[in-house]
Amino acid sequence: MKAAVRRNYGPPDVLKIETVEKPLPKADEVLIKVHTTTVNRTDCAIVTGKPYIMRLFIGLFKPKNGIPGTDFAGEIASIGQNVTAFKIGDKVFGFGDEGIQSQAQYMTIPEKKAVATFPNKFTFDEAVASLEGAHYAYNFINKVKLIPGQKVLVNGATGAIGSAMVQILKYYGAYVTAVCNTKNVALIDSLGVDRTIDYKKEDFTKDHEKYDYVFDAVGKSTFGKCKRLLHKKGVYISSELGPGVQNPFLALVTPLFGGKSVKFPFPSNILQSINFIKGLIEEGKFKPIIDSTYPLEKISEAYTYVIKGEKTGNVILSMS
Repeated sequence: MKAAVRRNYGPPDVLKIETVEKPLPKADEVLIKVHTTTVNRTDCAIVTGKPYIMRLFIGLFKPKNGIPGTDFAGEIASIGQNVTAFKIGDKVFGFGDEGIQSQAQYMTIPEKKAVATFPNKFTFDEAVASLEGAHYAYNFINKVKLIPGQKVLVNGATGAIGSAMVQILKYYGAYVTAVCNTKNVALIDSLGVDRTIDYKKEDFTKDHEKYDYVFDAVGKSTFGKCKRLLHKKGVYISSELGPGVQNPFLALVTPLFGGKSVKFPFPSNILQSINFIKGLIEEGKFKPIIDSTYPLEKISEAYTYVIKGEKTGNVILSMS
C-alpha cells in the first residue's frame, strides 16, 4: 500500500510517499481502507515536532510512528476475531490526537478506541472534516457551564476549530460574536452567528461588548489583550499554550482570585466528542467547512498550506 512516511521531525518536505506493507488487524482491531484524512494543526505538530512539549507523547528525539495522521474516514476491510462492534463494509470515522498512522491507504485501530460509524447522509470528505476541529471545539465548551443567552466571542471562527465551535455554541443557545477576515464574513454569517467582526477592518479586542466567555480558537491572542472584553467572572480559553506557556499557568493561578479567569482545554474522551458530533450531524445541526482537497502525492503541499495558518475550515487529503 501507499503511505506518507517520515523518519525525522522537520518541515513538510520530510514527508515521502512510499510503498509499505499493509497492516494486519489483531484480534481486537479492525482494518480500515482509508478514503480521506485531514491535514490539521495536530498533524503539523506531530510532523514538525513543535511545540517541543508534543515530543513527550510522540517520541523525544525521533517520531515513534513513521506514518503520520490523526483522523480518517473509510470503510472496514476486515476485522479481528474478537471484534463485535463493527462488520466488514461499515463506513467509519475516527480520531487520535497522538497519531494513528492514518495518512495511508490502510490502517488498523482497536474497536474500543475513538472510531464510530458515521451517518449515511455524509460523504467521506464531510465525515473526516467533522472530527479534529469539532473535538477540540467541544472541549472548549465543556470546560464551562454554558447557559442559553450567554455571550461568547470566538476569535478565529473560520478555522476547523472555530467553525465547529460557533455551530456548537449556537446549538446550546449562546449569543455568538465571531471574529474572521473579510473574505469569510458571508460564510460565518451562514452558520447562524449573531454578530461578525472583520479583523481586517477593526481590532476585536477594542469591542464595546462584554462577554461571558472569549474563546480564542486560533491561539493568536492572549488573556491580557482580551481581559477587558470579559464580565467580572468571565472566562478566557485559548487553543494554544500562549507566549511563554502562559495559558496552563494562568489556568492554575487566575481562579484563585475569584474574578476573570483562564481555563485550559485539556482534551479528553475523544469517543465522547465523536458521538456528540455524530448526533449533531444526524439532527442536521452541524455542517463541516472544507477548504480544499489534495491527493496523497501532494501531501507536502497540503502541510505547507496548513502551516501558513490561512485555511478556512478543513484541508482534506484523499487516498483515491
